[in-house]
Amino acid sequence: MPDWLTAIVLGLVEGLTEFIPVSSTGHLLLTKIALGLTDTSWDTFIVLIQLGAVLAVVALYFQRLWTVVIGLPTRPEARRFALSVILGCIPAFAAGLALHGVIKHLFDNPYIPQIICVSLIVGGVILLIVDKKAPAPREMDGMALNLKTAFFIGLFQCLSLLPGVSRSGSTIVGSMLLGVDRKAAAEFSFFMAIPIMVGAFALDLLKNYKDIDTSQAGIIAIGFVVSFLSGLLVVKYMIDFVGKRGFTPFAWWRIVVGVVGLGLIYIPR
Repeated sequence: MPDWLTAIVLGLVEGLTEFIPVSSTGHLLLTKIALGLTDTSWDTFIVLIQLGAVLAVVALYFQRLWTVVIGLPTRPEARRFALSVILGCIPAFAAGLALHGVIKHLFDNPYIPQIICVSLIVGGVILLIVDKKAPAPREMDGMALNLKTAFFIGLFQCLSLLPGVSRSGSTIVGSMLLGVDRKAAAEFSFFMAIPIMVGAFALDLLKNYKDIDTSQAGIIAIGFVVSFLSGLLVVKYMIDFVGKRGFTPFAWWRIVVGVVGLGLIYIPR
């Protein structure tokens, strides 16, 4: 497969899966294996195109986010929202920094495809149960969550450091168990993604910048733009989709991908 087409495929996988509860990291790793991408330069490529997906959230929520920024000196609700995002991100930042080496070792495990597939299936079952059995929501606005709720959602987000566990999935499940409305849970997950993904991007870039091949700038640009545009599409329509259908379709997608993945690994060809 030509490099430009590989860049498009990886950009699509990143943008389409980053903000839905299906594990973008798991899908990207399985895609790399399926495409036979063993060159470590593709790991650096994936790190760089994640920023495209982040910018999709910033672009769609720019007006609301800018209103918060300019309102910080004078509006208590703006400061409260900013603090809720900070509190939600602290646990994952702390855990990610403290366990970065351990996490990287986990992803280097030779059984990582099997681990991801099992995580997808287990996570799908959990999402099915929570989508049906979650307590009645008490908090309906993703920009006005109780600060204690935001912090506990952040603790759930730490689960996404494990292979195959979705960042958005862990935060959404945690939010719903804590009494947050589905749509508010999805929106708060979007907002938390901005500092978390920018932080992860900066950390990975700091560690991998020597591996960046400037001759591949065009390929990186293709993946970046595709990641941004596909992420834009998902973020734009996900809230309405979740309001109508809940998270059950995503749960079944996880289960199907996990089962198919295990089948491809273990069924003789």
